[in-house]
Amino acid sequence: MKKIIKVLGGKRNSITLCNKNVKYVLNYFFMNIFNKGDKFMVFVKYIVLFFIFFIAAWIGNLISKKYRNRVNELKIFKEAFNILESKIKFTYEPLGEIFEEISNLYSKNSIKYIFISAKENMNNLGVKKSWDDAINSNSQRLCLNNEDLNIIKSLGNMLGKTDVDGQLNEIKLSINFLDTQIAIAEEECKKNEKMYRTLGTIFGLAIIIILI
Repeated sequence: MKKIIKVLGGKRNSITLCNKNVKYVLNYFFMNIFNKGDKFMVFVKYIVLFFIFFIAAWIGNLISKKYRNRVNELKIFKEAFNILESKIKFTYEPLGEIFEEISNLYSKNSIKYIFISAKENMNNLGVKKSWDDAINSNSQRLCLNNEDLNIIKSLGNMLGKTDVDGQLNEIKLSINFLDTQIAIAEEECKKNEKMYRTLGTIFGLAIIIILI
């Protein structure tokens, strides 16, 4: 009888020890899961914060580039008008051919679409209508404001309608107006380009500080 009690007592001790071991293993297992879960959530949080900062900085940089792009596009239009002036003055090429040459010369810039479109519709719509329609349909590709576009549109008022001198005078007048717009655009670029780039970065950092 005593032997049986000793055996049962030993089994109870073994079972108790086994239960303790199981509880320890389970506690250790679940604690590790929760700890890893916490670390994962922290990791996800920092990834999200990084993307918020990146997007804010990218938007600021995108807005700032519009000011620089406006200056560049106005200068390109001025160059194109100078080419147009020289072609009309010295070569007497048809206007459609000149527009095609200019579009090929600026094939990597959005202004090519204006000259291509105007050239394609010139025979059916006339010079002024085709020029205006080309600018209106492609203005979204450019960073120019309404005043810039109206000056560029004014070029079509005399092209193909007057003698050579009249067309050259209209081109020179448009170039003078473009010079004024370039000066204004450069001044705005100096004021706003760096400001918007900095604002994007600051805004991104502010959001991160709030969320942290």
